[in-house]
Amino acid sequence: MSEYYPISLNLSGRRCLVVGGGAVAARKVAALLEAGAAVTVVAPDAAREVLDLSARGRVTYVRRAFAPADLGGCFVAVAATDDPAVNRAVSQAARERRVLVNVVDDAALSDYIVPAVTRRGSLCIAVTTDGKSPLLARRVRERLEADFGPEYGQFLDWLGEARETIKREEPNESRRRAIFARLVDSGVLALLREGRAAEARDEFERLLREPTEQVT
Repeated sequence: MSEYYPISLNLSGRRCLVVGGGAVAARKVAALLEAGAAVTVVAPDAAREVLDLSARGRVTYVRRAFAPADLGGCFVAVAATDDPAVNRAVSQAARERRVLVNVVDDAALSDYIVPAVTRRGSLCIAVTTDGKSPLLARRVRERLEADFGPEYGQFLDWLGEARETIKREEPNESRRRAIFARLVDSGVLALLREGRAAEARDEFERLLREPTEQVT
């Protein structure tokens, strides 16, 4: 039985702290930025990636050791140093301030763990082993990447656009569900996978325009 409750956090505009400036920390920073977070990095030294982001104004880089006050106003924190004592200090200080904390490679000191993720546009497939084997999670993610190509992102964009139209024009909930099922179970994805985007769009529009009376 898992000890974790899987959720997706909205970090847009929220202040997030990364303690550490090495390669691992740089990867954590990149993922937080992708989610729209306002990232502060605290570390005596930082990798080139972090320095470049700081120079471009993408992150706030504070060149010194961690201090508990760095957690002020933070929504989540990441401890990504190679010093276990510093990581423990970050975890303790974050928990005292009720800031969600992840300590890289130490689930016991973490409030949350970060899954291995495959993204195809708005489609996000997350794989976690509850921190027991990040390598296995990565291997599973790699297999999923082969099965779920970029066509899923495009298809999901179309479904998102159609969703608003269907909700607006079809008041009957059961018919709405049937229309969504008709679209999702159609051959549109296969056409996109084959590079036949124009045909895929035509088929999508045809299915979308099909009279609701034909949907049971």
